[in-house]
Amino acid sequence: MRMYDILHKKREGGELSTEEISWLVRAVTEGSVPDYQISALLMAIYFKGMTPDETVDLTWEMARSGDMADLSPIPGVKVDKHSTGGVGDKTSLIVGPIAAARGVKIAKMSGRGLGHTGGTVDKLESIPGLHMDVPRERFYEIVNKTGIALVGQSGSLCPADKKLYALRDVTNTVDSLPLIAASIMSKKLAAGADAILLDVKLGSGAFMKTLPEAVELAELMVDTGNRAERRTAAMITDMDMPLGRCIGNALEVREAVEILRGDGDSRLTELSLELAAGMITLAGLAPDNSSALAKARETVASGSAFKTLCDMVSAQGGDASCLEDTSKLPLSPWELTVSAPESGYITALDAETCGLAAMELGAGRENKDDEIDYGAGIVLLANKGAAVESGQPIAKLYAQSEAQCAQAKERFLCAITIEKERPDVQPLIIKRIGI
Repeated sequence: MRMYDILHKKREGGELSTEEISWLVRAVTEGSVPDYQISALLMAIYFKGMTPDETVDLTWEMARSGDMADLSPIPGVKVDKHSTGGVGDKTSLIVGPIAAARGVKIAKMSGRGLGHTGGTVDKLESIPGLHMDVPRERFYEIVNKTGIALVGQSGSLCPADKKLYALRDVTNTVDSLPLIAASIMSKKLAAGADAILLDVKLGSGAFMKTLPEAVELAELMVDTGNRAERRTAAMITDMDMPLGRCIGNALEVREAVEILRGDGDSRLTELSLELAAGMITLAGLAPDNSSALAKARETVASGSAFKTLCDMVSAQGGDASCLEDTSKLPLSPWELTVSAPESGYITALDAETCGLAAMELGAGRENKDDEIDYGAGIVLLANKGAAVESGQPIAKLYAQSEAQCAQAKERFLCAITIEKERPDVQPLIIKRIGI
């Protein structure tokens, strides 16, 4: 088999066979074809697309290019939740414990943040002592004991995807929907869950900016997962403004604790309960979504969801007393209050710009090897739709230096639009697919 022939076939709009895709992924993983030919193929796929069968074949082959997690030592239905990335999205810290407390098994591999979006690994590592690199047998033990373990992704998970993504990034082919679907779903298949719930973000702080694009991606990923014999569903959710009140690692842990204790931001609470209900439904532990939602609410109200988070943190070596008393979590020393520049309604609070401001404070990384400040970030005192008076505090910024705060303040103010008329706020859950 020759790469030249595969290139020609896809350039002409042909459908690659299972055997051709298998050969291609193996060659990419082994490094036996040059980058310029792979780049040419990615561009051909960008313009010609892939059929559903091609997408499933590519997904499976990328999943098999490295380690495949075996979760059979964990009894029960294992459900994974994946977000396509957003600003202030700490739902994994909330949703996982709620679902686990209702009997869903959560054996989840999570990633680090890059750019304006945060990562679950970084948030959890802000808890003193907590280990995200957990040996396999210990991983099984923790899930069997507490119902949940959130760990870092294995370096040998989906190596073909790592190589393809690096080339997609430099060839401007990142936004090919079949390649996005295969990239996300290959990691989900390799992680070994029985069912997958996808939270596809839409809006200024998300990768998908328009509803048709978000629906197309969500439907493609759900179809790919179901064709791969994993029960898969999706929710398209709003990311036109930051999710919750906090942006930054330890700050987001604080907010997750608030929600699990029955307090906190109403939109974040609503989304977390809906996602947890979706996981409970996919696990077959409730007959329908409304019953699952009631179970999720009961779990928060009883305190069992918060206890589950504490149990998981302790089992992974973390200091759970930091959850009982969140003042023990890191907080950067410099604090700067941002005030509303005029009176009116906040008609826009651009999530991506807020995320970039948090990155300037030290809460995110521009390059994957950058160090982050766990105590840095933003606490929002007002969000989109709120009425504000000129001079009213609307946010607090935390960083290691006054200069960082001053620079981030200028960026943050660029995210805000204040007008005289109250804006319409988009529904939090825009569309459900398969659930």
